[in-house]
Amino acid sequence: MMKIEILTIFPGLLEGPFGESMLRRAVERRLLEVELIDLRNFARGRHRQVDDAPYGGGSGMVFKPEPLFEAVEALQERGGEERARVILLTPQGRTFNQDIARELSREKRLLLICTRYEGVDERVRRALVDDEISIGDYILTGGEPAAAVVVDAVARLLPGFLEEGSLAEESYSGSLLEYPHYTRPPVFRGMAVPPVLLSGDHGEIARWRRRQSLLRTHRRRPDLLEKATLSDEERRFLEEADGGGEDF
Repeated sequence: MMKIEILTIFPGLLEGPFGESMLRRAVERRLLEVELIDLRNFARGRHRQVDDAPYGGGSGMVFKPEPLFEAVEALQERGGEERARVILLTPQGRTFNQDIARELSREKRLLLICTRYEGVDERVRRALVDDEISIGDYILTGGEPAAAVVVDAVARLLPGFLEEGSLAEESYSGSLLEYPHYTRPPVFRGMAVPPVLLSGDHGEIARWRRRQSLLRTHRRRPDLLEKATLSDEERRFLEEADGGGEDF
C-alpha cells in the first residue's frame, strides 16, 4: 500500500477529491492511504503563524522555516525506516507528466508540501525537499489543486487500481495520444461510426486505432513523437497523411 501525506494550511480543500469515486474506493481497498495534515498544528505562538514578510522587502508573504521543519521531521520520524519522498509543489519545479507519475507510483511514501503566497523560505528547499514539481506553466492560489492532480495521476498507476490492461492504450502510453472512441448508436445526427469499428476484424481495428493515435499525436502534440518508437511504415504513413482533414 502506498501512503501519501499532504501538508497544507487548508486540509478542507482536499477532503472532497479524496472522498469520492475511484480514489475513495482505492482507500477502502487499502491500495492507498491519504492523510491530510494541517501545517498550523506545527506552528508556534497563540496565532499559529506559518508565514512572515520577506527579508529585503517586496509584496506577499513567505512560509516560515520553523513549522515546515518541525512538521517534516516529525512525520519522517513517525514513519520509521520507511522515509517519505518529500515533494514541494511549486511553479519552479519540473513539469509533471506521465513519466513522473510512473516514477512516483513506485514509491512507498510521498509527502507533498502545499504552499501559498510567495512560496517557502529557501532553507526549506535546501534542507528538506527531495523533489519539486509543477503541474503547468500557470499560477494557482496554492498547492492544493496540484496535490490533487498528482495524487490522482499516481494512484491510478498502482497495481489493482484499474482493470488489467486498462493503462496500455491510454494517452501518453508509448508517447502517443489515445485513439478516438465510439459507442452506440452507430449513426447520430448524421455522424457515423467509422466502418472498420463495426467490421469485427480485430486486426484491422487494431491497425486503425494505432494509426489514429499516430495522427492525433502528430497533429496535436508533435513533440511527443520524438520519444515514440515508430516503424518505417508508420513514419511513411505520417508523411503521406500530412495533408490535414479528419483523422479517420
